[in-house]
Amino acid sequence: MSERRIRKTEPARSFERLPLNALRVFEAVATQLSFAEAAETLHVTPAAVSMQIRTLEQYLRIPLFRRSARGIALSAEGALLLPGVRRGLAELQQAMQQLRQHRSSGVLNISTLASFLQKWLMPRLPRFYSRHPDIELAIHTSPAAVDFSQTNFHAALRMTTAPTPGLYNEKLLDEWFLPVCSAELLARHGPVRTPADLKRYPLLRSSDESWSMWRHPAAESDWRERGTAFDDSLTVLAAAEQGQGLALTRWSLAAQDIANGRLVRASAQVLPCPRAYYFVCPESYLELPKVQQLLNWLREVAAESPRPDSVPVAQPLGAATRAARARRG
Repeated sequence: MSERRIRKTEPARSFERLPLNALRVFEAVATQLSFAEAAETLHVTPAAVSMQIRTLEQYLRIPLFRRSARGIALSAEGALLLPGVRRGLAELQQAMQQLRQHRSSGVLNISTLASFLQKWLMPRLPRFYSRHPDIELAIHTSPAAVDFSQTNFHAALRMTTAPTPGLYNEKLLDEWFLPVCSAELLARHGPVRTPADLKRYPLLRSSDESWSMWRHPAAESDWRERGTAFDDSLTVLAAAEQGQGLALTRWSLAAQDIANGRLVRASAQVLPCPRAYYFVCPESYLELPKVQQLLNWLREVAAESPRPDSVPVAQPLGAATRAARARRG
C-alpha cells in the first residue's frame, strides 16, 4: 500500500473509532440528568443507556457523571465535554438536513407572524410567484422563535428588538404605531390630536398594541386602559373596519387598508415601534439559491413599502358626504 493511500484512509479510520451513538446518549443523559428519562427520550431501555455511558467512559478513561443515592450529576470532565458534543451533534444534524433539501427549486419553508403574513406578505406573494414559478412557499405562522437545528425551516420573518444571535439577520422593515378607524367614526368624533381626544372614542386594543403607550407622561393621572380588548391584532383591525372603535395598530398591518379606503388615519402622530422585521436564517442556508432569491425579492418589496409619513391624515367627512353615504348604506 502506498504512503499516499495510507494518509488518505487514516482520517476515515479515526472517525470510525468515535463512539457516535454513545455521544448522543451522553447528551441526552446530561440534559435530563436521569438515565430513565434519557432512555424514554431515546426510546431505548435504561440498561441500554447505562451500557452506552459505560462504553464512553471506558473510551475516554474518565468518569462523566457523579452517582449518588439522590441521583446523578455531571463530573467536571463531563461538563467540559458537553458543549462540544452539543455543537457537533447540531452541526451534523444541520448538514444532513441541508443535504435533504432541494437547492434551487421546490418547497421553501418559512415561518412568520400570522398578522404580518395576512396584511403585508400575502398581498405581495403573486409578484414572487410570477418571478419564481419553480419555488413553492410553505408558510407556517407562529410568534415563537425558530430552532433551525430541529426543524426543516429555511428562513423566518421575525419581529424583534435586536438580531438573533448565531444566525444571519437582515432588517427589512421598521415599524410604527398609529390610531386608525372608519371614515364615518372619524367624522363623528374628530381627529386625535392629544391623549384627551381618546375619551371621545370607543377604543379597541390588543395585548400587543396598548393605548397606554400613546399617552403623554403629562396626561391625566387617572388614566386606565379601557375599551374592547381582543387577543390578536387582526381582530382589532377587523373591528375598526366595521366602525366599532378606534384601534391602535401597526403600520405594516394597516397600510393596505388605508390605501384602499377601508380605514383612515385618525391622527398625524405615529409612535416608532422598538421592534422591527428581520429576515433570519442560518448562515449556511444563504448558499441555497432559493433562499437567496426569496431574500432578494423581500429586499425589493420592503424598499418599495410606503412609510406612514408618505400617507396624509384623513379629513373628517362633511355633512353632505355623510348623508350621501348614509343613503347608499
